[in-house]
Amino acid sequence: MKLKPLHDRIVVKRMEEEEKTAGGIIIPDTAKEKPQQGKVLSVGQGKFKEDGTRIPLDVKEGDRILFGKYAGTDIKVEGEELLIMREDDVLAIVQ
Repeated sequence: MKLKPLHDRIVVKRMEEEEKTAGGIIIPDTAKEKPQQGKVLSVGQGKFKEDGTRIPLDVKEGDRILFGKYAGTDIKVEGEELLIMREDDVLAIVQ
């Protein structure tokens, strides 16, 4: 199934965090925090201005992004956990 978000929303797949610390300590699943970095899978067409013209999004499919800890809404599609968020929730694009 392919998702096409509406307006200024994007679909993101969280990137997995390392399971070890720099010192070699293995972090158990219960102590891990949700990753705040992800890959953009799909983007909407953009917001509408008051005059009816559309503002395109700055992020595009394939971008690696940083986002806030509690940004977006978690969804599950075909067994895959994804995140839908507004472009405003994106903090940075990783270059």
